[in-house]
Amino acid sequence: MAAGSPPAASPARMECVLRGACAAMAAAGALLLGLSAQTKTVLFIQRKAVPKDVQALWVLIVAASAASGYHVVQLARCLYMSRLAVAGDGAGGCRRLSRGITCVTFLLDKGCAYMVFATTVAALQACFVGLVGVEALQWSKLCNIYTRFCEQAAAGMICSMFAAGGMAVVSAFSDRELFRRPCSSPAAAAGARQCARL
Repeated sequence: MAAGSPPAASPARMECVLRGACAAMAAAGALLLGLSAQTKTVLFIQRKAVPKDVQALWVLIVAASAASGYHVVQLARCLYMSRLAVAGDGAGGCRRLSRGITCVTFLLDKGCAYMVFATTVAALQACFVGLVGVEALQWSKLCNIYTRFCEQAAAGMICSMFAAGGMAVVSAFSDRELFRRPCSSPAAAAGARQCARL
């Protein structure tokens, strides 16, 4: 161990960086999808393609926005807790509170990663129909008409997929934080086992 480099600072700093990157990628995905619109004239009628036309895209916009907001809040918590750790104020009753917050963070991180991944895959599947069409149902290709809309939607889904991957990595930090500390009392140990079962 090198002198002058605290062992707990590196994972905390990496968690903060990952949370910031997840928030930025989720926000970028939501903005790219939310602001994508294109108007084309088809058979003398002006039609506008917007994300609300594909329900899965609209759900992804909401999910990515919520995930971005959640990770901004968690980034603030992470920075605050690292500041408390540097100040040395994390003793006594605060440890019990910290254990509860860690358990809730563990569950929310897992849920957020699953939610963004599932909505991204659903939106990708729905947009694939617009890309290739379905001849059996007489659904024509739409991406050859609304090219810019489809490209912007694809970029938003790529950002959301990267955000979901980053959230899966961040949830590993939550796992580590929850299970790295030994429980000092039987009640705390039972609480940790109950949280791990969820």
